Amino acid sequence: MSYEEPGCAYCPENVRACRVGETDERGPGFCPTKVMADELDQAVALYDDPELLKIAQVSGRIEAEGYCQWTRVEEICQFAKKMGFKKVGIATCISFVDLAKTLSEILESHGLEVASAACKNGSVPKEDMGITDAEKIRPGNYEAMCNPISQATLLNKSGCELNIVLGLCVGHDSLFFKHSEGLATTLVAKDRVLAHNPVGALHLADTYFSRVWGPDKPEKRPKLPAGGRKN
Repeated sequence: MSYEEPGCAYCPENVRACRVGETDERGPGFCPTKVMADELDQAVALYDDPELLKIAQVSGRIEAEGYCQWTRVEEICQFAKKMGFKKVGIATCISFVDLAKTLSEILESHGLEVASAACKNGSVPKEDMGITDAEKIRPGNYEAMCNPISQATLLNKSGCELNIVLGLCVGHDSLFFKHSEGLATTLVAKDRVLAHNPVGALHLADTYFSRVWGPDKPEKRPKLPAGGRKN
Protein backbone atom coordinates (compact mmCIF):
# COMPACT_ATOMS: atom_id res chain seq x y z
CA MET A 1 0.00 0.00 0.00
CA SER A 2 1.44 3.38 -1.04
CA TYR A 3 2.15 5.93 1.69
CA GLU A 4 1.77 8.78 -0.78
CA GLU A 5 -2.00 8.69 -1.35
CA PRO A 6 -4.99 8.15 0.96
CA GLY A 7 -5.99 4.49 1.26
CA CYS A 8 -8.85 4.40 3.73
CA ALA A 9 -10.11 1.17 2.18
CA TYR A 10 -7.06 -0.60 3.64
CA CYS A 11 -7.36 0.77 7.19
CA PRO A 12 -7.35 -2.19 9.64
CA GLU A 13 -10.63 -2.87 11.42
CA ASN A 14 -9.01 -2.43 14.83
CA VAL A 15 -7.65 1.03 13.92
CA ARG A 16 -10.04 3.37 12.04
CA ALA A 17 -8.99 6.03 14.47
CA CYS A 18 -10.83 8.87 12.73
CA ARG A 19 -14.02 7.62 14.37
CA VAL A 20 -12.80 8.47 17.83
CA GLY A 21 -10.56 11.46 17.18
CA GLU A 22 -7.24 9.61 17.35
CA THR A 23 -6.28 9.89 13.69
CA ASP A 24 -2.97 11.66 14.27
CA GLU A 25 -1.84 9.10 16.85
CA ARG A 26 -3.07 5.80 15.46
CA GLY A 27 -3.85 6.41 11.80
CA PRO A 28 -1.82 4.22 9.41
CA GLY A 29 0.85 5.71 7.17
CA PHE A 30 -1.58 6.15 4.29
CA CYS A 31 -4.18 7.94 6.46
CA PRO A 32 -5.37 11.16 4.77
CA THR A 33 -4.34 13.18 7.84
CA LYS A 34 -0.77 12.11 7.16
CA VAL A 35 -0.51 12.19 3.36
CA MET A 36 -2.90 15.01 2.44
CA ALA A 37 -3.22 17.18 5.52
CA ASP A 38 -3.23 20.42 3.51
CA GLU A 39 -6.02 19.18 1.25
CA LEU A 40 -8.06 18.17 4.29
CA ASP A 41 -7.67 21.63 5.79
CA GLN A 42 -8.73 23.21 2.50
CA ALA A 43 -11.79 20.96 2.32
CA VAL A 44 -12.86 21.68 5.89
CA ALA A 45 -12.50 25.41 5.21
CA LEU A 46 -15.18 25.12 2.52
CA TYR A 47 -17.77 24.56 5.26
CA ASP A 48 -17.41 28.27 6.03
CA ASP A 49 -19.90 28.67 3.18
CA PRO A 50 -23.28 28.98 4.97
CA GLU A 51 -25.09 26.80 2.43
CA LEU A 52 -22.56 23.98 2.63
CA LEU A 53 -22.48 24.22 6.40
CA LYS A 54 -26.27 23.94 6.57
CA ILE A 55 -26.25 20.83 4.37
CA ALA A 56 -23.62 19.23 6.60
CA GLN A 57 -25.49 20.16 9.78
CA VAL A 58 -28.88 18.93 8.56
CA SER A 59 -27.32 15.68 7.31
CA GLY A 60 -25.64 15.05 10.65
CA ARG A 61 -28.80 15.75 12.62
CA ILE A 62 -30.87 13.44 10.42
CA GLU A 63 -28.25 10.71 10.76
CA ALA A 64 -28.56 10.90 14.56
CA GLU A 65 -32.33 11.36 14.74
CA GLY A 66 -33.27 8.50 12.46
CA TYR A 67 -30.31 6.16 13.04
CA CYS A 68 -31.40 2.56 12.41
CA GLN A 69 -35.04 3.71 12.52
CA TRP A 70 -35.78 5.61 9.31
CA THR A 71 -35.72 4.10 5.86
CA ARG A 72 -33.80 6.02 3.21
CA VAL A 73 -37.13 7.26 1.82
CA GLU A 74 -37.91 8.78 5.22
CA GLU A 75 -34.43 10.27 5.46
CA ILE A 76 -34.83 11.96 2.09
CA CYS A 77 -38.22 13.40 3.05
CA GLN A 78 -36.83 14.75 6.31
CA PHE A 79 -33.72 16.14 4.63
CA ALA A 80 -35.78 18.02 2.06
CA LYS A 81 -38.07 19.49 4.72
CA LYS A 82 -35.33 20.41 7.19
CA MET A 83 -33.39 22.09 4.37
CA GLY A 84 -36.48 24.15 3.63
CA PHE A 85 -36.74 22.87 0.07
CA LYS A 86 -40.03 23.35 -1.72
CA LYS A 87 -39.50 21.37 -4.94
CA VAL A 88 -37.95 17.94 -5.43
CA GLY A 89 -37.11 16.17 -8.68
CA ILE A 90 -37.07 12.46 -9.49
CA ALA A 91 -34.70 11.19 -12.19
CA THR A 92 -36.04 7.71 -12.83
CA CYS A 93 -35.22 4.75 -15.00
CA ILE A 94 -38.12 4.03 -17.35
CA SER A 95 -38.42 0.63 -15.67
CA PHE A 96 -39.01 2.32 -12.31
CA VAL A 97 -41.83 4.66 -13.33
CA ASP A 98 -44.41 2.88 -11.17
CA LEU A 99 -42.09 3.22 -8.17
CA ALA A 100 -41.45 6.84 -9.12
CA LYS A 101 -45.22 7.45 -8.87
CA THR A 102 -45.27 6.04 -5.35
CA LEU A 103 -42.23 8.10 -4.40
CA SER A 104 -43.78 11.22 -5.90
CA GLU A 105 -46.97 10.69 -3.91
CA ILE A 106 -44.98 10.14 -0.71
CA LEU A 107 -43.02 13.36 -1.24
CA GLU A 108 -46.21 15.27 -2.03
CA SER A 109 -47.80 13.91 1.16
CA HIS A 110 -45.06 15.78 3.02
CA GLY A 111 -46.03 19.04 1.35
CA LEU A 112 -43.32 19.00 -1.31
CA GLU A 113 -43.78 19.84 -4.98
CA VAL A 114 -42.42 17.15 -7.31
CA ALA A 115 -41.26 17.00 -10.92
CA SER A 116 -40.10 13.77 -12.54
CA ALA A 117 -38.22 12.79 -15.68
CA ALA A 118 -37.73 9.28 -17.09
CA CYS A 119 -34.47 8.24 -18.70
CA LYS A 120 -35.94 7.65 -22.17
CA ASN A 121 -37.44 11.15 -22.45
CA GLY A 122 -37.15 12.57 -25.94
CA SER A 123 -37.02 9.05 -27.40
CA VAL A 124 -33.58 9.61 -28.99
CA PRO A 125 -32.58 6.58 -31.11
CA LYS A 126 -29.41 4.87 -29.97
CA GLU A 127 -28.08 5.22 -33.49
CA ASP A 128 -28.04 9.00 -33.00
CA MET A 129 -25.52 8.44 -30.21
CA GLY A 130 -23.25 6.30 -32.38
CA ILE A 131 -24.44 2.93 -31.08
CA THR A 132 -24.74 0.28 -33.78
CA ASP A 133 -27.62 -2.14 -34.14
CA ALA A 134 -25.35 -4.99 -33.01
CA GLU A 135 -24.64 -3.09 -29.78
CA LYS A 136 -28.29 -2.85 -28.77
CA ILE A 137 -29.92 -4.99 -26.11
CA ARG A 138 -32.29 -6.33 -28.76
CA PRO A 139 -30.74 -5.91 -32.23
CA GLY A 140 -33.23 -5.25 -34.99
CA ASN A 141 -35.57 -3.30 -32.73
CA TYR A 142 -36.01 0.40 -31.99
CA GLU A 143 -34.23 1.34 -28.79
CA ALA A 144 -34.22 4.80 -27.29
CA MET A 145 -31.03 6.00 -25.68
CA CYS A 146 -31.07 6.84 -21.97
CA ASN A 147 -30.93 10.63 -21.78
CA PRO A 148 -29.64 11.68 -18.33
CA ILE A 149 -28.42 15.10 -19.46
CA SER A 150 -31.94 15.87 -20.62
CA GLN A 151 -33.30 14.56 -17.30
CA ALA A 152 -31.08 17.02 -15.46
CA THR A 153 -32.04 19.83 -17.85
CA LEU A 154 -35.76 19.22 -17.33
CA LEU A 155 -35.47 19.13 -13.55
CA ASN A 156 -33.20 22.17 -13.54
CA LYS A 157 -35.76 24.06 -15.62
CA SER A 158 -38.46 23.02 -13.16
CA GLY A 159 -36.51 24.59 -10.31
CA CYS A 160 -35.88 21.40 -8.35
CA GLU A 161 -33.72 22.03 -5.30
CA LEU A 162 -33.09 18.34 -4.58
CA ASN A 163 -33.03 15.57 -7.18
CA ILE A 164 -33.51 11.90 -6.37
CA VAL A 165 -31.93 9.27 -8.61
CA LEU A 166 -34.12 6.21 -8.96
CA GLY A 167 -32.40 3.32 -10.71
CA LEU A 168 -30.32 5.06 -13.37
CA CYS A 169 -27.71 2.93 -15.09
CA VAL A 170 -24.00 3.17 -14.32
CA GLY A 171 -22.57 6.09 -16.26
CA HIS A 172 -25.98 7.55 -16.96
CA ASP A 173 -26.22 8.42 -13.27
CA SER A 174 -22.77 10.03 -13.54
CA LEU A 175 -23.96 12.25 -16.37
CA PHE A 176 -27.02 13.20 -14.37
CA PHE A 177 -24.98 14.15 -11.31
CA LYS A 178 -22.62 16.18 -13.48
CA HIS A 179 -25.45 18.27 -14.95
CA SER A 180 -27.86 18.53 -12.01
CA GLU A 181 -28.00 22.07 -10.63
CA GLY A 182 -29.88 21.01 -7.51
CA LEU A 183 -28.38 18.75 -4.87
CA ALA A 184 -28.65 15.10 -5.88
CA THR A 185 -28.96 11.89 -3.90
CA THR A 186 -29.49 8.24 -4.81
CA LEU A 187 -32.48 6.28 -3.55
CA VAL A 188 -31.99 3.18 -5.71
CA ALA A 189 -28.74 2.02 -7.31
CA LYS A 190 -29.67 -0.24 -10.22
CA ASP A 191 -28.47 -3.84 -10.10
CA ARG A 192 -30.82 -6.09 -12.03
CA VAL A 193 -28.95 -9.25 -11.01
CA LEU A 194 -29.06 -8.55 -7.26
CA ALA A 195 -32.57 -7.06 -6.98
CA HIS A 196 -30.98 -3.60 -6.80
CA ASN A 197 -28.81 -4.51 -3.82
CA PRO A 198 -25.33 -4.02 -5.31
CA VAL A 199 -23.52 -4.45 -1.99
CA GLY A 200 -24.35 -8.14 -2.24
CA ALA A 201 -21.57 -8.54 -4.81
CA LEU A 202 -19.08 -7.27 -2.21
CA HIS A 203 -20.32 -9.48 0.63
CA LEU A 204 -20.17 -12.51 -1.68
CA ALA A 205 -17.05 -11.53 -3.64
CA ASP A 206 -15.07 -14.49 -2.28
CA THR A 207 -17.85 -17.03 -2.76
CA TYR A 208 -20.86 -16.92 -5.05
CA PHE A 209 -19.84 -13.78 -6.96
CA SER A 210 -16.13 -14.51 -7.26
CA ARG A 211 -16.46 -13.64 -10.95
CA VAL A 212 -16.22 -9.94 -10.02
CA TRP A 213 -12.44 -10.32 -9.59
CA GLY A 214 -9.92 -9.43 -12.24
CA PRO A 215 -6.71 -11.37 -12.97
CA ASP A 216 -4.80 -9.69 -10.11
CA LYS A 217 -6.94 -10.88 -7.21
CA PRO A 218 -4.95 -10.91 -3.94
CA GLU A 219 -4.15 -14.41 -2.67
CA LYS A 220 -5.26 -13.86 0.93
CA ARG A 221 -8.15 -11.72 2.01
CA PRO A 222 -9.71 -11.11 5.44
CA LYS A 223 -13.26 -12.29 5.99
CA LEU A 224 -15.74 -9.41 5.64
CA PRO A 225 -18.19 -8.65 8.45
CA ALA A 226 -21.81 -9.56 7.73
CA GLY A 227 -23.03 -5.97 7.82
CA GLY A 228 -22.33 -2.40 8.79
CA ARG A 229 -21.66 -1.17 12.30
CA LYS A 230 -22.38 2.03 14.14
CA ASN A 231 -20.35 5.10 13.12
